[in-house]
Amino acid sequence: MNDAAADGSVPSTGFRHLDDRLVHQGHVWHVAVGRFESPDGEVFHRDVVRSPGAVAAVPLLFDAEGTPTVVLVRQYRAPFDDHVLEVPAGMRDVPDEPTDVTAARELVEEVGLEAGQLRHLIDFYPSAGMTNSILYLYLATDLRPVERATHGPEEAHSEVVHLPLRDAVDMVLRGEIVDAKTVIGLLLVERELRQSGSMG
Repeated sequence: MNDAAADGSVPSTGFRHLDDRLVHQGHVWHVAVGRFESPDGEVFHRDVVRSPGAVAAVPLLFDAEGTPTVVLVRQYRAPFDDHVLEVPAGMRDVPDEPTDVTAARELVEEVGLEAGQLRHLIDFYPSAGMTNSILYLYLATDLRPVERATHGPEEAHSEVVHLPLRDAVDMVLRGEIVDAKTVIGLLLVERELRQSGSMG
């Protein structure tokens, strides 16, 4: 995901990553103090959260009238001490697991849906100034209900929410849906359906 020039080449940043000092080792994430050198020779330090990344999927259904509906999950998020409305998502915590397999697993765990089709939408850096995490985003369609397989107290006490896509996008624009991956996913899917004339 480097920024490539028109000819496909990747320009040098002029910065050098000299070394890392591990300050915290978590189950999935770890925190390091990185030492870097700028193009003019200045040595500086930055705290970096290193992560295997995460995967998310926008589950999309159509009702009998052809109106697109998304399936979200409202769950407790400890850093904010609040419940957050999100698309199903999870860390890449299984070594070497393909991202589409992780997305399919999270759909079952969080909203009890099995996807007949998973289509890759986009990859993005959720917080480039502090972590090397990449989020891999999918669109999930041809869905059928299965038994949820929740993990952990947050998922066990979560709520599955079905919303017309139009209403969900309105919630984004009103600042009521604030989770970044969910905002990006909903707006991408809404744009795609609007361009194809499938918004209902």
